[in-house]
Amino acid sequence: MPKLANSLPKYRRHKASGQAIVTLDGKDFYLGTYGTKSSKVEYDRLIAEWLANGRRLPQVDQVSTSMEELLAAYWKHAERYYVGLDGKPTNELASYRQAMKPLRALYANTPAANFGPLALKTVREQFIANGLARKHINQKIGRIKRIFKWGVENELVPPAVFQALQTVSGLKRGRTDAKETAPIEPVSEAIVEAVKPYVASEVWSMIQLQLLTGMRSGEVTAIRGCDITMKGNVWEYRPPFHKTAYQGKERTIFFGPQAQAILKPFLVGDLEAFVFSPRRAMEERNTKRRESRRTPMTPSQAKRRPKRKPQRTPGERYTSGSYGRAIAYAIKKAECEHWSPHQLRHTAATKIRDQFGLEAAQVILGHSRADVTQMRYCKNLWMRIFENQAASLVVFIPSMNWIP
Repeated sequence: MPKLANSLPKYRRHKASGQAIVTLDGKDFYLGTYGTKSSKVEYDRLIAEWLANGRRLPQVDQVSTSMEELLAAYWKHAERYYVGLDGKPTNELASYRQAMKPLRALYANTPAANFGPLALKTVREQFIANGLARKHINQKIGRIKRIFKWGVENELVPPAVFQALQTVSGLKRGRTDAKETAPIEPVSEAIVEAVKPYVASEVWSMIQLQLLTGMRSGEVTAIRGCDITMKGNVWEYRPPFHKTAYQGKERTIFFGPQAQAILKPFLVGDLEAFVFSPRRAMEERNTKRRESRRTPMTPSQAKRRPKRKPQRTPGERYTSGSYGRAIAYAIKKAECEHWSPHQLRHTAATKIRDQFGLEAAQVILGHSRADVTQMRYCKNLWMRIFENQAASLVVFIPSMNWIP
């Protein structure tokens, strides 16, 4: 019978000596006289340390731990730790992979205990040579420091190593050769409108929802009917997976009449399914192509059957990446100024802030800077605005057509 992955090494009796014994990573540990309370306490202690260290024995010889071994151990930890509430790896895992590359390339066989501030600066210079932006470099250096902090915590690296790395300060604006990135600016709605003929209806609907509500791209791609409370004049959408979900914070997004009108055609069938589907988008695109054909289909084309196991198939939902790529493709076809989905959030934020104040913008966008009183006040104000939108509010303030 195969050994269960979650089973623990057994507390056993060593016949020759009469002592209790447990085997961890192929090494036998004698615990004292079999059956005694002290031997069981020792067993519990060893097992607890073994589990806390990722089901392996702590590294006793910290000096001999190589950089390759440290990175391999941290990667196993990161694969378990950086997982979203949906059970899938988060983007942070890919960010750590990129941060580790120059460490492995330059210092794979170097003892981790010998990695000091000058070595860290050498890695930083590699990032600069690769053309990365200053803020991006500082983030990667911060991740490297956290790797060594974890190594100290798990007794793989001497504490002095992490303390020394902490002395390396971040790159300062204007005092480094690393390039600077321009701040993210709102995008003009006229520029956004230019991509409409080149995107599927699902993608265009997501673009409109972001402009109306200020949602993040990851929130708009994750919409499911079951996550929307469709009561009253204003719907409430609570995404199960969002940026601050791991902190135990809730995120509520409001859908007014305009947003509801965009969503309703897609809220059919299974409410557990994602509202916006690349598979349906592809079917829609193929239908339009067939309808716009100028020549009849040839007999060979009519007999053609789809592949049983195609290498690439459209998924059941968009991701932030696929959504962004669909927009980038449309921008190229439209030959207009480049913009990203995140700029749509900034466009919505600017309008909300200008018309309803900073506190309202903080609440609607899901920021946590406003205190509890401000958040409650702004939420109630926003709900009243939505409820009255179809009545006299639009008459008195014609410029509020953007409100969802």
